[in-house]
Amino acid sequence: MSLDKNKVVEIIASRVAKELKDGDAVNLGIGIPTEVANYLPEGIKVWLTSENGMIGLGGKPPAGKEHKDIINAGGGFISEVPETSYIDSAFSFAIVRGGHLDVTVLGALEVDQEGNIANWIIPGKMVPGMGGAMDLCVGAKRVIAAFTHTDKNGSSKILKKCRLPLTAQGVVKLIVTEMAVMEPTSEGLVLREVASWTNVDAVKAATEAELIIPEKIGTF
Repeated sequence: MSLDKNKVVEIIASRVAKELKDGDAVNLGIGIPTEVANYLPEGIKVWLTSENGMIGLGGKPPAGKEHKDIINAGGGFISEVPETSYIDSAFSFAIVRGGHLDVTVLGALEVDQEGNIANWIIPGKMVPGMGGAMDLCVGAKRVIAAFTHTDKNGSSKILKKCRLPLTAQGVVKLIVTEMAVMEPTSEGLVLREVASWTNVDAVKAATEAELIIPEKIGTF
């Protein structure tokens, strides 16, 4: 079974949103992570921040209500919330580097079973440099990697060992794809949940890393 791109994004972003807790300060990386703002659970107050200088991000505005200056780090339109504040880049990165973020959600080109993450390659290629990901990986208390399970060629992005230059080593606490939720642990990569549209065997077949399969596996 194959899913269209919008459905893939919805599955990943909505599942990540369930990881956020009331009062969390959260940075959303470019790409799929920015969509998490559109799926926050009702009754949960989360402080979303953006590297380009916002504290207090809302979700995507209604069509026709976009403002050219109210954008996230990826250049996508977002909305304000009543508490929205605007800050400069130095302040933004002081928040990151000062350890004030509870969670960062990052996209990735590769993550391996040891929790290593690679989310940039040579400038001029698919991803033009690492941006602020290096700072976020070491500054946030929890790193969630949110990305598609395989690349456009169908090759696994969840590896035994990353092949690309590492953004950070051993920092990923949770991996969320359209197929599964996995947790890097000291024993190895544990399969925690499988998406309702697929199954354990399909996840194993799409994953290069060695998966630990517990007796109980959740569904999302």
